[in-house]
Amino acid sequence: MSTKLLAKFLVTCAFVMALLVLSLLNGCSSDEPPAAPAAPEVSVITLKPQSQVLRTELTGRTQALLMAEVRPQVGGVVQRRLFVEGSEVKAGQVLYELDAAPYRATVAQAEASLAKSRASLKAARVTAKRTAELASIEALSRQDNDDAQANVETAAADAKLAEAALETARINLTYTRIVAPISGRIETSTVTPGALVVANQETVLTTIQQLDPLYVDVTQSTTELLRLQRELAAGTLRSAAEGEADMSLRLEDGSLYNHTGRLKFSGARVNEGTGTVTLRAEIANPDRQLLPGMYVRGVLEQARDDQAILVPQQAVTRAASGATSVLLVVDGKVEQRPITVDRAVDNQWWVTSGLAAGEQVIVEGGQKVRPGAAVSIVENVSVKKEG
Repeated sequence: MSTKLLAKFLVTCAFVMALLVLSLLNGCSSDEPPAAPAAPEVSVITLKPQSQVLRTELTGRTQALLMAEVRPQVGGVVQRRLFVEGSEVKAGQVLYELDAAPYRATVAQAEASLAKSRASLKAARVTAKRTAELASIEALSRQDNDDAQANVETAAADAKLAEAALETARINLTYTRIVAPISGRIETSTVTPGALVVANQETVLTTIQQLDPLYVDVTQSTTELLRLQRELAAGTLRSAAEGEADMSLRLEDGSLYNHTGRLKFSGARVNEGTGTVTLRAEIANPDRQLLPGMYVRGVLEQARDDQAILVPQQAVTRAASGATSVLLVVDGKVEQRPITVDRAVDNQWWVTSGLAAGEQVIVEGGQKVRPGAAVSIVENVSVKKEG
């Protein structure tokens, strides 16, 4: 093939290849616009008002309903201890016996003194009678008669003193048997038989505490108390009970005590050091599970909101400043709204402002959308079941 023909062939091949490429490019192009991306899908819950009880958990300690420190009222040597330490005793039960011999002797002496005084009174009366008869016939001076009558009054007073001394001696004799002033559980004894005790000594012999029922003293901050009073006055909350309220106990190990107490009174004085007031409840303790001085947490039902709005905690975002907000779907688009939360209720937040019943809050998928974006929604059933 000549050079001229070869050049012509190459030009023809290049032209054909250009036509093929142009045809392919025209075949790939289209007049239709590209399809729009699908709206992201988010999971929402529709808010509904709920009835919620406002429970406040307060720290406190248990206190015995009654407590008595047992001390001797007379001195003497302890002869017997008549109780088992740690047992239940009844009021009037004998706990200790002291050596009573000196007190029995004192009683005998007082009885003799009383007999002597009564005899003297009898003799004085006889003398006074005779003196009065003689004075009436002027056989005796009026002065002698007055003295005789005064002797009767003196003897009568001596007789009364002797009666009082005898009563005191008998009382002291009964005090040699030291009895329980109240019913309850008795503590360890600080003395043993043979020990010498004295009247009204500083050291107690033992202590008795009544354990059923018990008092539970808890403290509440005045800030919380004032806020509760404002909400009750404004009608946001209503009182859970008139005058009294139920209180359940959470023990030191976190378990709930199986009896419910009743709030008896609220203190009228604020502790200046802590800014708290004391609340006292009375609670049954038939199994003696609670002991005085135990640390507990009192769960107190103070008020109720019949139109409470709760949202899952996972739906709430908290900024570094502490402000809280949620994402909602309004007319198919995402809206971010600030809210105010009061307290946690299980896995939800109790919302006090910013949300209303019927609104749809995003609980899942919020991290992939922005405010103003169009979204498709799916009702979240699992969150409803948990709430």
